Amino acid sequence: MNVSSSLGETPPPAPVSFAQASLFWLKLGFVSFGGPAGQIAIMHTELVERRRWISEQRFLHALNYCMVLPGPEAQQLATYIGWLMHKTRGALVAGGLFVLPSLFMLIALSWLYIAWGDMPVVAGIFYGIKPAVTAIVLQAAHRIGSRALKNNGLWAVAAASFVAIFAADVPFPVIVISAAVTGYLWGHWRPKDFQTGAGHRASQQRHGPALIDDDTPTPAHARFSWLGLSKVLGVGALLWVLPMAWLITVLGWDHTLTQMGWFFTKAALLTFGGAYAVLPYVYQGAVGYYGWLTPTQMMDGLALGETTPGPLIMVVAFVGFLGGYVQALFGPESLFLAGAVAATLVTWFTFLPSFVFILAGGPLVESTHQVLRLTAPLTAITAAVVGVIVNLALLLGYHVLWPQGFSGRVDWACVAIALTAAVALFRYQRPVMQVIAGSGLAGWVITLARS
Repeated sequence: MNVSSSLGETPPPAPVSFAQASLFWLKLGFVSFGGPAGQIAIMHTELVERRRWISEQRFLHALNYCMVLPGPEAQQLATYIGWLMHKTRGALVAGGLFVLPSLFMLIALSWLYIAWGDMPVVAGIFYGIKPAVTAIVLQAAHRIGSRALKNNGLWAVAAASFVAIFAADVPFPVIVISAAVTGYLWGHWRPKDFQTGAGHRASQQRHGPALIDDDTPTPAHARFSWLGLSKVLGVGALLWVLPMAWLITVLGWDHTLTQMGWFFTKAALLTFGGAYAVLPYVYQGAVGYYGWLTPTQMMDGLALGETTPGPLIMVVAFVGFLGGYVQALFGPESLFLAGAVAATLVTWFTFLPSFVFILAGGPLVESTHQVLRLTAPLTAITAAVVGVIVNLALLLGYHVLWPQGFSGRVDWACVAIALTAAVALFRYQRPVMQVIAGSGLAGWVITLARS
């Protein structure tokens, strides 16, 4: 029995049915604004503090696992908690509802963007939103760092990862592996730096006992078995092979849809650190290599991704829509259909691995939430991700504040919008949607005054 319940201070929460959980995941799919940091904060507030479905220590342990995985960590965290509570169907509902509202919204917004994006009012709004996005990404680094960087050593890991990717262009997988090795050796040498028990007892006294608490036994479906692992991997492989085989057989390897499926499979498998770490890879491939959209359109897509609920990596739907629409894959009479099909296809190939990672790796993770030699590497990796996100903020800021490069002039209006957005986010804790709305209005006014 845990401390709070033995003292009779707060009763444990009532069991949650699958229907009740499904309603919550549906609501979350429509209100999860603010990128990964904001979405994780919403889930922490709702699931740890308010509803007490899961304890803070179990929540953070699952989060650390999702942070080390390639793919969107917030969506994977929702999938993980849904799976832990209600088996595979819980994972599919939690993860699926986290994505579907955003997909439908982005298909509609992408169509409006490509149809009316050149209108002065629309161009002005995007002019103001893009510098605000830089401040939002910086806030994401701050919010993740405030949870992860608990001592000087973890700060050093974050700083080293930033220098490695910014100055030396070290590939992110190398940074992840280096951080994991550092965390493993460091946890063996100074285990007290990674022990969170005392901090969690304080948290438990604040929030009360959780439905899935620190000492709650792992449910039967979450225990590791080779049979269960083989089933998940087999079904996951089949769900990838069947559509990819159809694309290759019917359309050919060089067709745009086939190349999109292959590219976003690689994006899902080969990039680590969540949405903010994936975006540079997507930018490099979709803009630089394939030419599916321009750098400006990519920035606009990122802005749209920030204004819709769901994981920020849903910007891939925007990339797919523009690629399918502009290239008129189904002919000039079916431009919207081509864009919608491409957006749906890239979403499938981007998120399928996330479900496989959770359902296959979850049982292993559940068996290690008290094993320091495994939690220490995950904690170090989370710290390294903070440095990578700061690097992404600088990359985005460079393209917005110096639109012609360092040899050109500074766009001081964008600088003012970015600084104002940063003050609103950091000093006054304003919601992301308010900051985006205000920045878009400012951009429209500035564009109108210049015309």
